[in-house]
Amino acid sequence: MVMVVMPDTKLKISSKTENLTLVEKMVDSICSQYKISEDHYGNILIALTEAVNNAIYHGNKSDSNKMVEIAFKAKGTDNITFIVKDEGTGFKYNELPDPTDPKNIEQPNGRGVFLMRNLADKVEFFDEGKTVAISFNLKTPKS
Repeated sequence: MVMVVMPDTKLKISSKTENLTLVEKMVDSICSQYKISEDHYGNILIALTEAVNNAIYHGNKSDSNKMVEIAFKAKGTDNITFIVKDEGTGFKYNELPDPTDPKNIEQPNGRGVFLMRNLADKVEFFDEGKTVAISFNLKTPKS
């Protein structure tokens, strides 16, 4: 089955990790439709998967009755943005510990937001951290 994604599309999933495959299919479809390079594809997939994973685990506390909404917006063919929203209570996104600090290197968690910020061109939080917008400039070469 081929998923066709139109600009300003939304996907709603329950907070179950197996629903990450639906997010991957959405990314695959968008990247195919917009002829996104392999370099950008990897960054988009990892950043969006991290955002949705955080929404499931940290935002919605893995409560399958709570939903995660993923929206996609395109500005022409040069800029795309994914918006991930959970039903949690939010978090202090400006007070996250630095995962590269030697005292945090061994920690099993705490790298999701760091990865998003390093893979995307712009990451913005809204609604006390319940919503994140992850933007990619497709003209900028990524490595």
